[in-house]
Amino acid sequence: MSPQSAAAQRSRIDTDEFFGVQRTTDLPDPAPLIANLTRCVIEIVAGARDLEQLSRWVTEGVYLGLMRRATFAARARSLKGVAPQRPRLVILSTHTCEPAPGVVEAAVVVQMPGRVRAVALRLEGLDRRWRATSISLL
Repeated sequence: MSPQSAAAQRSRIDTDEFFGVQRTTDLPDPAPLIANLTRCVIEIVAGARDLEQLSRWVTEGVYLGLMRRATFAARARSLKGVAPQRPRLVILSTHTCEPAPGVVEAAVVVQMPGRVRAVALRLEGLDRRWRATSISLL
């Protein structure tokens, strides 16, 4: 490898490290975000909230998964002739653990009229804020 190509390779690596996603460990308490994300995810699937409102707080994979889930739910409501409604929900419990610095996993149990659901979330500290890297609505 020539000295110029080695310098170009090193420069590209330094640029990727500088401008890429930065892991963060010094973050605020995730509890309010966990509660808000849970409420928002259920409202998105119910058709009462726009998915764009969560784009800042979720990764691209989570965003696409929620978009697919919301689309399926909208089709099901359309076939049944049911209008979207904001669900009434109460968060019954939240269980969190921190498997690594800058990573929080949570399971949230939510009561809705006639149904109890669970939401599992994984938050990671990315670019000095919490971002959801996985969300599952059960």
